[in-house]
Amino acid sequence: MSPPRPEQADFAYAAPANDAAGLPMALSIFADRLHLRAELREDAQAAGFRVTEASGVASLLGCKARALGEVVLLDCPEIDGAALAALARLDMRAAHCGAHLIVSTSVDALDDVFACMDQSNPQILVDPTRADRMIALGRVLMRFPNLRLREIAEEDRVLLLRLTEQVGKIAERLDRLRSPRPGLGETAGEDGAFRFEAPRRGYSGDGDDSSGRLVRSTRPPLPDPRLVRRIIRQRQLRARFFDGDLFADPAWDMLLDLTAARAEHTRVSVTSLCIASAVPPTTALRWIGQMTEAGLFERVEDEADRRRAFIALSEGAADAMARYFAELDKDAARLV
Repeated sequence: MSPPRPEQADFAYAAPANDAAGLPMALSIFADRLHLRAELREDAQAAGFRVTEASGVASLLGCKARALGEVVLLDCPEIDGAALAALARLDMRAAHCGAHLIVSTSVDALDDVFACMDQSNPQILVDPTRADRMIALGRVLMRFPNLRLREIAEEDRVLLLRLTEQVGKIAERLDRLRSPRPGLGETAGEDGAFRFEAPRRGYSGDGDDSSGRLVRSTRPPLPDPRLVRRIIRQRQLRARFFDGDLFADPAWDMLLDLTAARAEHTRVSVTSLCIASAVPPTTALRWIGQMTEAGLFERVEDEADRRRAFIALSEGAADAMARYFAELDKDAARLV
């Protein structure tokens, strides 16, 4: 392999595609801003990675593109035609070779970046701090139990673990809401959640069918979106009188926003959903990623414009939210 030209990279050297056991993971850096390129290299090396390339974003479009590292750091704060082509190509290459992408961008470019990177499941950071990047690198390392996290603060590791745990609990609770309330013959499990004797969730044996056959439970309609928007406004109102961090609950805020949008038959961009979460965009994107992995959110491509993509509730989450609001109606009726 011939050495890169100076305008392509400030340093690079060939590295094996697969490191031997115990060697640091190979990492590639693509950033046009020289000072940031140096900072990214420093952060990556502090986290224990072996930087094998640091070059400009345009080098991704080279005819003889070099092999990617196992992890790729990309900085793309502004989007034009060339940048979109570079991102789309990187997304395809990373998905093909299994590289882990960490992409930093700006709020203005977020929707474009999100839309054109739909294959590799990248971590997207918005105007990140160095701590944000270290957390992102830590998330990569956490996927490999045999690798030791270095230079990642203990509180950041705990934060990552809590985030995953919290989303898992939310998914479990919403999954329980998808089933009707238990009736006769139903028992509570060890964790206190009711379990149905019916063999498949979503069915019950006490429907109108007198033959005793299982009847699929009907899902209640989604709530009036005006009610959901009122709840969202009430939640936002608290920040006028108290520190907003006291009530930060991005998962629930995003679930409410997507529920209202589904009832209104409108689409929600990733930028809009980040705003609805009431937390910094990078934090919101972590939640969106976790909620998507948990099966609560799903990515929806714009059929009319492939450069756009949206976030929506999964069918399971929509079912759970409908049942949740139906239960609220029942509770309100009993109070009257």
